[in-house]
Amino acid sequence: MTAVSNTALTAAQWNQHVRDNFLETSPAKATATGQYFVATGSNAIAARSVVQNFVATSETLSTTGAFTDLATVGPSVTVDTGSAALIIIRAEVSTPSTTGSVRASYAVSGATTIAASVNWSLGYAGSNSAVGSPAVGQTLFASSVMYEGGLNPGSNIFTMKYSISSGSTAAFATRRIIVIPL
Repeated sequence: MTAVSNTALTAAQWNQHVRDNFLETSPAKATATGQYFVATGSNAIAARSVVQNFVATSETLSTTGAFTDLATVGPSVTVDTGSAALIIIRAEVSTPSTTGSVRASYAVSGATTIAASVNWSLGYAGSNSAVGSPAVGQTLFASSVMYEGGLNPGSNIFTMKYSISSGSTAAFATRRIIVIPL
């Protein structure tokens, strides 16, 4: 519509060209408390919300090898993401019963498939006999923050996974995952 001097707008013109434009602002698009907005393209935004989950149960892992689930799986969150997200994981981790390592990481499934990896894990890796190393069974409070930029936009599931080295036993407690979709 082109404005013309001294010409009144009809209600339909006002609604279509003025009112409806105000409905395209971030405050008008917000549907829940705490939402924020990210650009999804040129002149396009999407509402996002931080999602978190928590498992308090302390559980022991004695199976070695690849990252796996504990008896109580997770924590896990399902989040609508764009192509990136910030992932924060936290856990109380006991040091291994022998020399070796104990780690917590996360895997992604759903629109994207990413296996858990030591590259974005938290935990303890080293020898309990080394000077300055924690004693066997000592609890460490650890966190990891990771930028994940290779996501497929859509519904992604982020799940914490756990690993220990051969011959060790370790416990994980107060496990938390927070995902900030971008």
